[in-house]
Amino acid sequence: MRRRRRPNTQDAELDITSFMNLMIVLVPVLLLSLVFSQVRILNLQLPVLSEAEQAQDDQEPKILELVITPARLALNYPAGMSLKQFELTDKGYDFAALSVYLQDLKLTFQQQGIEKNDIVLLLDPAVDYQTIVSAMDTVRSFKAVVAANLVDAELFPMISLGDAPATNDADIAPPTQATIGKPVGAKP
Repeated sequence: MRRRRRPNTQDAELDITSFMNLMIVLVPVLLLSLVFSQVRILNLQLPVLSEAEQAQDDQEPKILELVITPARLALNYPAGMSLKQFELTDKGYDFAALSVYLQDLKLTFQQQGIEKNDIVLLLDPAVDYQTIVSAMDTVRSFKAVVAANLVDAELFPMISLGDAPATNDADIAPPTQATIGKPVGAKP
């Protein structure tokens, strides 16, 4: 009789060396990429209109508006009353001049005892996204030196967004100028 030989069956070992090499490279790369993809979030207060709020409008404080159109930036206070306009230059919008003016305006409000932390950005549909972000950064804060450190000083951090009133630049009448006193110690 013949004996049947059983084939020697050994459990095959899994070769995971290449997978381990991939993980050794992939995990640090993914962890490092997370550091560079941080997202900043700005809290926005979207305007809500109701009849009860319209009745309270008479008692509420005046609204500071920044109207952004493709041709200019227009600062209104109270709403609809032109305070200052910043025309579009060859280099784009003059956000530096807007920031300086808003700093003076914030100082004036503080000297008059007005606690103003909000601003409404009224946007023309033709305004690009980068302009909106730059305007939001400009009205929210400015760089100031405090005790030899550069810090973000608060201007108007509560930002609301809305649609700019439809206007035709050829038909615009000269805006009614609002008067706000200059801050004490301001340069002429």
